[in-house]
Amino acid sequence: MKSRTLWALVALNAVLLAVLVGRWMKPDTAFANQAAAAARPGDYIMVPAEVVGGNGAVVYIVDTTNNQLSAMALDNDRLVNMPPIDLTRVFERGAAGGAGRGVRGRND
Repeated sequence: MKSRTLWALVALNAVLLAVLVGRWMKPDTAFANQAAAAARPGDYIMVPAEVVGGNGAVVYIVDTTNNQLSAMALDNDRLVNMPPIDLTRVFERGAAGGAGRGVRGRND
């Protein structure tokens, strides 16, 4: 009986040693899931502000990956969301039609 238990423990130790050596021999390589990388959320810039003439606060959120601007406001203990604005369209429209308007030059 004792020799049977001894051989069982020797076999168990051999299996554990093989697993340990196998873990050391395997390279430490991480593979990213390409589908998850494509669906990655954007990088955000958040700017807190106060409402002039009101008692609420606003947080402006700029999504730099998707070029969107949105805001969240606290109004009477209720959170109000602003729908996102596409900044690419805003800047294209401003560059095409508003050159020089609203900006003072050096010779003014």
